[in-house]
Amino acid sequence: MRRKGKVLLFMLVAVMLVIAGCSKGGSGSGGDARNIVIGVVTEPDTIDIHGTSSVGDANGAPYDSLMEYDFDGNLIPNLIEEYEVADDGLSVTFHMRDDAKFHSGEPVTAEAIKQTFERLMDRSPFSTNVGTVENIEVIDDTSFTIEWSEPFAPIFSNLTSQYLAPIDVSVLDEDGDGFEKNPIASGPLMVDEIKRGDSIIYKPFDEYYNWENDEPGFDEVKFRFITDDETRVLEFKRGNVNVLLDVPFQYVEELEEDEEVDIIRVPNYVMNYLGWNNKLPIFQDEKVRQAIALAIDRDAIIQTTFNGEATPIFGPLPPATYGYSEDIENMAKEKYTQDIEQAKQLLSEAGWEAGSGGVVEKDGEKFSVELWVDNDPANQRAAQIIQNQLMEIGIEINISVMESAAIIEMTPQGQHEMLLWSFGWLDADVLNFLLFGDGKSTRLHYEKEEIYSILEEAGMEMDTEKRLAMYEEAQKLLIEQSPWVPLYVKDGINAVRGFDKFEIHPIGNNIVWETIQMSE
Repeated sequence: MRRKGKVLLFMLVAVMLVIAGCSKGGSGSGGDARNIVIGVVTEPDTIDIHGTSSVGDANGAPYDSLMEYDFDGNLIPNLIEEYEVADDGLSVTFHMRDDAKFHSGEPVTAEAIKQTFERLMDRSPFSTNVGTVENIEVIDDTSFTIEWSEPFAPIFSNLTSQYLAPIDVSVLDEDGDGFEKNPIASGPLMVDEIKRGDSIIYKPFDEYYNWENDEPGFDEVKFRFITDDETRVLEFKRGNVNVLLDVPFQYVEELEEDEEVDIIRVPNYVMNYLGWNNKLPIFQDEKVRQAIALAIDRDAIIQTTFNGEATPIFGPLPPATYGYSEDIENMAKEKYTQDIEQAKQLLSEAGWEAGSGGVVEKDGEKFSVELWVDNDPANQRAAQIIQNQLMEIGIEINISVMESAAIIEMTPQGQHEMLLWSFGWLDADVLNFLLFGDGKSTRLHYEKEEIYSILEEAGMEMDTEKRLAMYEEAQKLLIEQSPWVPLYVKDGINAVRGFDKFEIHPIGNNIVWETIQMSE
């Protein structure tokens, strides 16, 4: 049977995790062994897939992707079963399965997908993920054609994302709003209750076509938002939570010793980075940006914050992303392995000299900036180490802990100075549509024609070798200009108890709801 997995990125190495259940602690909610309670750090800003720039298990579960990756990293059908590409690459005709339904009971049709895409293009932060669409033609209930003004190579990998998943547009008002109040999609889980600041409760969608045993292996899923590490782990130990996502690294060894707990490690695709608003005058000088990169010791952050459970990254893309190059990674590592003296020299060449309190100054102005970080305790610890490392070269960092939703809302407006953030996507096109594209650099505000012109051309190139060569060229420019500091990819470490079967997809690092079986 084909395995389901809504994914954001593919990885080259396949991992399947089937977790044997335990006889105790399986309830997680008032003794009902069929209810799943999941402890997570961050509450999503919205359940509306077209209104967010961050998706995870807590807000991605209601959605069903059009295509997907299997556990071996192969692109396979899902809602879309077949497609044909026109000879000129300017259109693709898609053919859908005919047994998929929305949570309302209505069929998922080609017309529904067309209207979903129109709403996506009108309001989503990821509107460019469908390319420069000229027209979407509905052929019949299960067939449609997308026409572009220019070829769009990333479309097939992008169709694996929940961002492009169909929604039931009949619940929307005339302005396209109202989905948050009545979120109806076609995935394995349907929204039961949203308690802002506390939890989201889902019920399994019984008519979902891909349940492993023709029926769900649970009755309810509750995501509890618990920002404090100690509290989250304590709730797991007490049995009030039976799935602990992103286990705090300082508790991994302790939980591993519990015979009733299974620790699930999966490769992660999300890369954390230190970024800043490149439009601010203080970051205009390339030497300043290079100095910041040279001040960072990734290994120190990883060992202190994550007990070594992460991989340092120096280049613009993590290994899981199509377009990653080992040559590019080695080039970046050679250039930006920590060198405090060289970093100080670059700051001096840029006109920043030693001032009072150890903070460098230029024209009477101290190099003192604010660093935004979300409420994840691990990220806050990483921010503190970065703060100390940058102080070694005379840059003063003031840390501000903020809600993720606020960071997501305010950074596109350029209200930040620096931020500790992350991204994850299945294709190197992410460098264009999210990070450095023309008019699309919502976090870093770094838009250079010499870079985004290459990225735009790569997105239209259907020849794989030529496309990869373009991405290498763009990455070389990013390494030299240093508009950010890539940091690391954290290992995905999760703890579960009370399951006969629990799978986490090795590519998207997301829960595979279709195969879950709770212990009796």
